[in-house]
This record gives sequence, C-alpha cells and structure tokens, in this order.
Amino acid sequence: MMGHAKTEDIEIFLTVVDTGSFTGAANLLNQQVAKVSRAVSRLEDTLQCTLLNRTTRRLELTEEGHVFIRYARESLNTLYTGEEAIKLLKQAPSGHLRIDAASPFVFHQLTPLVGDFVAQYPHITLDLTSHDNIIDLLEHKTDLAIRIGDLKDSNLHARLLGKSKLRLVASPEYLHQHNEVTHIDDLNVDDLSTHKLIGFNDASKLNSWPLKTPVKLNFHMTGSSGETLRQLCLNHQGIALLSHFMIGEDLESGRLVEVLPEAIVRPNNREAIQAVYYKNSAVSSRILAFLDFIQPRLTL
Repeated sequence: MMGHAKTEDIEIFLTVVDTGSFTGAANLLNQQVAKVSRAVSRLEDTLQCTLLNRTTRRLELTEEGHVFIRYARESLNTLYTGEEAIKLLKQAPSGHLRIDAASPFVFHQLTPLVGDFVAQYPHITLDLTSHDNIIDLLEHKTDLAIRIGDLKDSNLHARLLGKSKLRLVASPEYLHQHNEVTHIDDLNVDDLSTHKLIGFNDASKLNSWPLKTPVKLNFHMTGSSGETLRQLCLNHQGIALLSHFMIGEDLESGRLVEVLPEAIVRPNNREAIQAVYYKNSAVSSRILAFLDFIQPRLTL
C-alpha cells in the first residue's frame, strides 16, 4: 500500500527540479548532496514511480514527475499559506526578507520608505540588494524582486505595483549648449540624430527606444545602470530615456527637462513595475506586509 509523502522530501524534490541538479539543491538548502539524493529516492519509493531520469549531464522529469510536480507545488503553497495565516493570528509579521531591485529603484523608491516600514514592522529584518540585470531568485536566495517591464519567466508569480512612464530627458545646461533651451517644443524626433545620446552598455534592448517614428540612434556615451545615465544627464552630457520613478524630483526641480514628450509610444512594454516571487514559495506575511506598505507610497 502506498504511503504518504513527507513534506520535507517534496520540498527537496522541488528544489532539485528548480535548480536543475542535486548539487544545486544541496547548496541552496545547505545540505549534503547525499541527503538530497536520499530524499528524492525516498519520495519515489513512497509514490512507487520514477520522478526523475538521471543522466550524467542533466536531470529530466518523467511523465509521472510532470504530473506530480503540479500538485506538489499547489499543495505546498496551500500549506505554507495556512501556516502564515496561523502566525498572523498569533503575532506580527517577522523574519528575514531579502529584496532585490535595479539600483535606481532601490535608491529613489525603496530607501526613502525603509525607515517608516521598519518602524511599523520592527520584527522584519530587511536585506536590500541591487542588480541591474535580472537575477535568478533561487540562486541569490531572494524572497522578492522588483522588476521593470514585462515578465517572461513563467516560474514567477507577479504583482503589478504600477506603471512608470519613460521620458526623454536632458539638463537645461546641455540644451542651452545646443541653443535649444528657448524653443524646446520645436524639436522633432529627427533632431535626435544631431544630439549626444546616452544609452546602456550591456542591454541592447534598452537602447531600442519605443519611438512612434523610428530613428537611427547613435549613442555618444553609455553606462551600466539607469542611475549612471541619470547622473550623466545631470552633468550635461546628453539626452537619455529614463523611467519617471527615478527622475520625477529632477523634473520638478528643473534639474532635468523632458524633450519630445509625444514621441514615445504609450503604453509600452517597459512601463510596468512588478513585484515577483518564486512559485514554490508561499506568500509569507512579511512579503505581503512589505508590498502592502510600499505600493500606495511609491511615486512612479
């Protein structure tokens, strides 16, 4: 007679699948590879079937594995959500919460909110990291990531936090150097070819500006992050395409001005700001607390 699978064995099995190897799962779980392997074998014995085909190069789910994993994820998420609900009845959200976002979002949106959040949730320990490239949440042991633009990873749950418009911006001093500060409204898209444009040096898709009228763009200077591009604009080096969430105060103060506001296609696939977390992780009380706190306070 078939017995019941242990929750720990199911968790280990899902981690093996998600990381693609026994070694990867062992590193993530801080366990020995042998223990991870035994857990998967024990689960297969309990279910009386093979879940993973093991080869020297990679692991592949069997047909039974594909069927089981769907129900396993759903059942564990339900269990974890129930556990979090019980915790909420007993105490305030607590524990470690690692959050990752592009550096401009961390600087301009998250750090200003940290003080009030910690005051309201003193038992949550925040760990903020910034990667300007999309990271693997499992590999970096990240609970929650803020991502800009459309999502392509089907293994992630997402919560739309809002949309942030893309704006072409430059400093008044830069425009004055080009004798255009007094008639900025007379600019047209074709004029971009005569200007110093600032782009990204390691993200070609970000250098494809969503213009209503296609123009060949030649970048005079590049940087590795949106914050670098913002600083270059503030230092009068040219025109860049940046999200409003990082330049809103610059526009209000006049440090930067928007050029060609009608030239950008809207909506476009780079405006969405989304919070994402891995499907194999329950939405813990601390994640919900953080999202519910920041969403109405963001200035996108």
